[in-house]
Amino acid sequence: MRKSKYEDPAGNGSRILLHCCCGPCSTESIIRLLDANWKPVLFFGNSNIFPEEENQKRWGELMKVAKLHNLEVIRGQYDHQSWLDFIKGLESCPEHGERCLKCFEFNLRQAHDEANALGIEYFTTTLTVSRFKSSGDIFRTGAQFEGFVPIDFKKKDGFEQSVILSRQMDLYRQQYCGCEFSDLTLK
Repeated sequence: MRKSKYEDPAGNGSRILLHCCCGPCSTESIIRLLDANWKPVLFFGNSNIFPEEENQKRWGELMKVAKLHNLEVIRGQYDHQSWLDFIKGLESCPEHGERCLKCFEFNLRQAHDEANALGIEYFTTTLTVSRFKSSGDIFRTGAQFEGFVPIDFKKKDGFEQSVILSRQMDLYRQQYCGCEFSDLTLK
């Protein structure tokens, strides 16, 4: 296997809050953090995920991954209406547009606030592992929050590794990002 020129920032044993969108995306992201000497604490907020049953399903898959690594997991309150209020007026925006940027902001703000409440200096997100999301957009959004660590989990074949690990663990892999505006089966 060829070596990537990309290096993850070293954690030096520091705790980091990892915003997790689902179990599959967390698989490779957790491994990379552990390999870089971070101590991840997992955070699942994701009020954007609709319907609530889908949110529950993704939470369950994250718990399988957390158990494998014996990691602490914190679950934020599910409040889809707050998320809808936050993205109001952007409902008809296409995928990868302004609505998605606002969604990143909503979730990263929640992760930032949770990290602060827990006294954890650093936080990052699994969202960058997806080949369907712009890591640059996520990094620009995250830069407004103190303690955000920009880690591009799709580097070093991160997305492909997450798919392999998800299959090995028999994890449910959703077919849409999360909100009702990204789920083509609801249209």
